[in-house]
Amino acid sequence: MFDIHTHCHQPQHKGHVNDDYSRRAYGERDWSFTPAQFSAAMREGGVTRAAVFGVTALASDLLTPNQWVEEFCAQVDIDTVPFMSLDLNDPGYWDVFEDGIRRGFKGIKLYPTAALFDPSSEEFDPFYRAATEHGIVLLWHQGATPNPMAKLSFSMPFLIDEVARRHPGLTQVLAHMAHPWQREAIIVIRKNPRVFADVSANWERPQDGFAALVRAQEWGVVDRLLFGSDFPHWTPREGADGLRSLAARKPTDMPHILPSTIEHLLESDHFRTLGIH
Repeated sequence: MFDIHTHCHQPQHKGHVNDDYSRRAYGERDWSFTPAQFSAAMREGGVTRAAVFGVTALASDLLTPNQWVEEFCAQVDIDTVPFMSLDLNDPGYWDVFEDGIRRGFKGIKLYPTAALFDPSSEEFDPFYRAATEHGIVLLWHQGATPNPMAKLSFSMPFLIDEVARRHPGLTQVLAHMAHPWQREAIIVIRKNPRVFADVSANWERPQDGFAALVRAQEWGVVDRLLFGSDFPHWTPREGADGLRSLAARKPTDMPHILPSTIEHLLESDHFRTLGIH
């Protein structure tokens, strides 16, 4: 199995501004884990390759250095694909980008809703051109967040449509199918050949998740969906079980999730789909 959405950042990469809303949204929980625990969770879920990243959004006191991601991945005993994390409001983000390129990173996690930048702004076009030239995949946090500092209007799929319209060769992934705006995400990925969506967290709210996968079938974009666990929020096994649970729903006289959809999510090589070799 291939997991396109796993985290490696630790509590020391989050400032105390995150404590209250994290506790309110997720309860009391220790978010620390070791590379060995990460490896065990991946192996338990049958994951053979995982994209690994942290989160950087300076307005929300979040910062994960490239060096941490590289060193973490070096200690994991499955195949990993390290991604850098950037805040396009950070005056030094070009330095972080160039450092990630030197380290051989293949993608970038971006969190505009927490970093408070508009991804559709033309001021970032030089960055998007550079990412395209280097074959870098952009993975956008899309949709909901419990962070009261965040700006939800910067987390809408139609903003990424603007990026794709100007940069059609740039490979982009909408995390979480932009929940709860999965319908809008489906329309964006249908329109733009190099835009994809991962399904992480969609099993957590079954009504929305069920409708999202059925809609993806109806609009013919299942092949543009990718599996992501969103570890450590969920393990890959929990994610796979959640997707199978959605597929087990068979409402009378209503469409249902096809076995082929679950097979695609859990068995396809999503890294090859994204052009990561």
